[in-house]
Amino acid sequence: MREIVFDTETTGLSPAGGDRMVEIGCIELINRVETGQVFHAYFNPERAMPAEAYAVHGLSDAFLAAKPRFAETVAALIEFIGDAPLIAHNAGFDFGFLNNEMALCGQPAVCPTRMVDTLAIARQRHPGAKHSLDALCTRYGIDRSHRVLHGALLDAQLLAQLYVELMGGRQIGLGLDAAVIEVESVSVAAASRTAVIRPARPHSASPAELARHAAFVATLDDPLWPAAPAAQATG
Repeated sequence: MREIVFDTETTGLSPAGGDRMVEIGCIELINRVETGQVFHAYFNPERAMPAEAYAVHGLSDAFLAAKPRFAETVAALIEFIGDAPLIAHNAGFDFGFLNNEMALCGQPAVCPTRMVDTLAIARQRHPGAKHSLDALCTRYGIDRSHRVLHGALLDAQLLAQLYVELMGGRQIGLGLDAAVIEVESVSVAAASRTAVIRPARPHSASPAELARHAAFVATLDDPLWPAAPAAQATG
């Protein structure tokens, strides 16, 4: 199963109020294992960066001025995400900005049915606990020591690890290779064909053993079983 974990950085909190997306980072998972395939891009938001947002992610007007506009990169983004489920932390926020950018460049919105919200999953699994990305990484032992500022690709990488843990751990993504299964099956079959067949061990008593048993029974007072017939005793 192919899934995409993603995160965004923006100029603020409200696309309806004119805020824009300035960075997106996407991580590809196959059967909940990272494949190493990523999509990462910065965008010129065509507006000034508020100081509050700059303090969060450190993306300045000067840095973003030379970056492409979202419309110039959208085709590559659409190709990368395909029709896979899209996983984000507080996914409604990221979907809101993603679909705002889609609308601004005339692209159809990403269907909300593709949305997987790790914040909602974490609240269900750990009610009453802290559910920020930082707090959940601490809970699951995910190293975030290199996270000084927010960054879309870095946060998506952390979220990919967190998502796997929330869904049951890395063993969920492990599978048996069909080729290995076939090779092992052939090896077992071959071993069966070359196995050494040994004769069955004898289990019946010998004539001498039967005779000794009959002699012993004859010494008993009122035995519960009769002496063995002469024919059986002698074979």
